[in-house]
Parts: sequence; C-alpha cells; structure tokens
Amino acid sequence: MADSDPEYDEHGSDDDVDMNINGTGKGRSMASRSKPQAKWEGGVSRDWELEGALDGNLEGVLGGIEEAQKRKRLLKDTTPLQRGIIRHTLLVLDLSTAMNEKDLRPTRHFLTINYAIMFIREYFEQNPISQLGILGMRDGLAIRVSDLSGNPTEHINAVKELRGTEPKGNPSLQNALDMSRAALHHTPSHGTREVVIILGALLTSDPGDIHETIKACVKDRVRVRIIGLAAQMHICAEICRKTNSGDENYYNVAVDEVDYKQQFLEITTPPVLRSTDSEAQKRNQAALLMMGFPSRIVEETATLCACHGTLTRGGYLCSRCKAKVCNLPATCPTCDLTLILSTHLARSYHHLFPLRNWIEVPWSRASQKASTTCHGCLTPFPAIPASAPEQDVPRPKRAPGASESSRYECENCQNHFCIDCDVFCHEVVHNCPGCQSTAHLPGREQCAGAGS
Repeated sequence: MADSDPEYDEHGSDDDVDMNINGTGKGRSMASRSKPQAKWEGGVSRDWELEGALDGNLEGVLGGIEEAQKRKRLLKDTTPLQRGIIRHTLLVLDLSTAMNEKDLRPTRHFLTINYAIMFIREYFEQNPISQLGILGMRDGLAIRVSDLSGNPTEHINAVKELRGTEPKGNPSLQNALDMSRAALHHTPSHGTREVVIILGALLTSDPGDIHETIKACVKDRVRVRIIGLAAQMHICAEICRKTNSGDENYYNVAVDEVDYKQQFLEITTPPVLRSTDSEAQKRNQAALLMMGFPSRIVEETATLCACHGTLTRGGYLCSRCKAKVCNLPATCPTCDLTLILSTHLARSYHHLFPLRNWIEVPWSRASQKASTTCHGCLTPFPAIPASAPEQDVPRPKRAPGASESSRYECENCQNHFCIDCDVFCHEVVHNCPGCQSTAHLPGREQCAGAGS
C-alpha cells in the first residue's frame, strides 16, 4: 500500500500491527527489524546471501556453507553426565486439520510422517534397550497408533498407515497427556518417562483443567518435550517448563524443514537426569538391574513365540523361564525379565561417555602438521598456501563455523580428519580412529568415548 494514501495513513500502516499469537500477552511489532525476533524466527539461514571469494569463485564458499551446517549438527555439550539410557518414550503426533497446511512441503502431515519414520529408526539405533509408543491427536481425542515396545518395525508400519488418513478436527493436549500418563504408569522406575508432542495447531480443545493434568505429570515424573510447527503458545511453554524442572529448552518451534528435522533427531539423545529433591536423589541411586542375555536358536519345526503367538522357526530363549521371543531387545512376557544382547548394552554407553568435539584447524596448524590427506578415509585435503601464514595475504572466505583449511583435529591423537569423517565418527561409530589405532601403545590415553 502506498504511503500517500491518507485514509490508510490515518489508521496506521499494516506493518505496525502487533501480532499477539504467542499466548504470553506481549505483542511484537513487525515494522522494525531492529527489535528482537520471536523465538521461532531466530537462526533463519539465508544461504542466498553469499559473499564471493576474492577470485570470484563461489565453490569454496558453498563448500564452507555445507561444512558449517554439518558442524552445527555435531557441536554439542560433551560433558559426561548421568543420563537415562533405558527410556520409555511416547511420540504424540498432531493429526488435526492444522496439519494440512503447506508451509512445510509437501504438507505438515506428510512431512511429519516421513520424519517420524526417520526418527523411529534413529531412536532405536541410539537407544537399543529403550521402548517407544506412538499416539495421535484428532477430533479433540487422543488415539493409539502403536503400543510401547522395542520393535521398530511395528512402529514404522503403524506410522505408514497414517498416510491414508485425512487430518481433521482439533488436537487436545490434555487428552494426549492423560493417555500418555496411563501408558507410562506401569513402566519401571529405573527408566525415564518421556512424552514428545508434535503440535501444528495454535489451539487445544481440552475437556477440563489442563493445569491439573500438568501437576499430575510432574507427580508421575513424566517429562514433556514439544516441537511446534506454527508459533509459540504459552501453555506449551508452561507444560515443558514445569515437567522439566524449570528448563525452558524443551519447547521449540521449527522455522523450516531443516530445523524441524534437526529438532526431531535431537530427541534421540537421552535427557540428563536431575535430582531436585531428596526423594528423587534416593530413587536415582545406583541399583542392580537384572537382565538376561539369551542366545539365538534355530528349530527344525516351527513353534509359537510367547510375545506374538506366531509360528517361527527360531528366536531367543529366555534365560530364566525358557520362553521363546522373536526379537531382541524385549521383555519376557512370562517372567518380565529384560532380554537384550551384549551389543545393545555396549551401544547405549556412548551417551554416557561421548566423543569429544574435534577442533577446527587453521592454515598455520595445517602447515605445522603438513597434513595432506584425511587420517580416516585418505581423502586429499586442499593444498596448503605457499605463502607464510603470518603474512597478510588474501585467503579464500569460508562460512562461519567451517574450518578454513577443511581439516578437523582430534585434540587427543592430533590427527586431522575431513568433515565427512567428523560426522561419521560422532554420529555413527562414536569413536576416534586415531585414538583407537594407538590405544594399544603404552602411555596412550583414549579420548572420551573411545572405549564405548
């Protein structure tokens, strides 16, 4: 609209209208970009605002942006903390009409289903001895999609069936929390109780007082994390804050598809255990947990399994009661003994002893070490400039967060790696190849996470 319109100027510009949609009672003017951004607007990546290199070649700049995005996903707190490696998590998906919006392509509904399948696979990869269940919110009710179990195939098949359903109605946070509390009520005390809610709507249709439900969640030690797809809601922030001992980092709003995926996958890391009172400290004391490590059997004739009641020609026999189960990890349906493999337990310990972050290598350090190839995959590094590092000579520009020499160094073994090896070692193997190759030598200490 033109500024010369007297009728419009009399009532003020449309850009000066305050949008009070975050539920906090505090509006935000959109007229000036100098004012603080909303939480869901922060950190928006503008990859199109590129600054070319001095020689006009954008290849180094684009490569630096890609490396910076990978490093942003890797850099995290590596302090060894007490975490719950046995988790009981319920994933609550919004199936209301708000999920038909196309701001996240193709739609919020289909993108959430695809990310949920990816999350299920990654969740059991990072937490092999944990359990997961899936719920849905539609028509003001909470519906069961899949029960708590440690079998990712069952959850993936149940989520895939949601592609044929049409989102409708409004969500109900209170009904979802009540059903989650009921499903987590009988879980053992040595595991964590978590609820992850994907919310696309800006309202909740509750039959009663949701604040009473929040108090019940706090009493039952249920921790709630919410990922919003539209804008901030005050009630969501209150739910996450009260169920996580005042921590406000468990409620975030996704700004785009990439941020949505990153927030979704961050849930695969077990939460930190906190003891805020004497009762919680007593409950979290070290205690022995009985587990069984059965061996696989192969039978000549098919027999019924105790978990599903189906005919199979193999499986695992419970170490205590000799009941047969199909897959591991599982809980014996006869004697309630936790059945796992030794590899499952070993894969869970990397959360307790994480691999330390590798540091960026400047040109001076690269020249000192004279590293030409990656220590892990032998990929050639960019050539070291012939000029001395201390001289004031033009250098190719890189994106903030990316190493200027494309090298990343383990502080313990001092070997240099490429960004792909950095991602692979921190997200998949959780070990440093340089530290592992010298671990047998006398006087060598492994870096944190190398023995996990």
